[in-house]
Amino acid sequence: MSEPGCATCSFRAKYDEKPKSFLGRVWRWHASFCPGWKAYMKSLPDDEKRVIVEKCNFAATKFA
Repeated sequence: MSEPGCATCSFRAKYDEKPKSFLGRVWRWHASFCPGWKAYMKSLPDDEKRVIVEKCNFAATKFA
């Protein structure tokens, strides 16, 4: 299986720019169940994961 493109995802970039925008909200909703996003989060070091969890307002235990 190839690596998820989450780090360069255009929807994620929209969320990073304007979290309250329509596309930003779609990405946030999608990330809550996306298997690619979960795999991406598991592949990150703990410090990077913590930054993303705080920035995106995910539950702290969701990607532990």
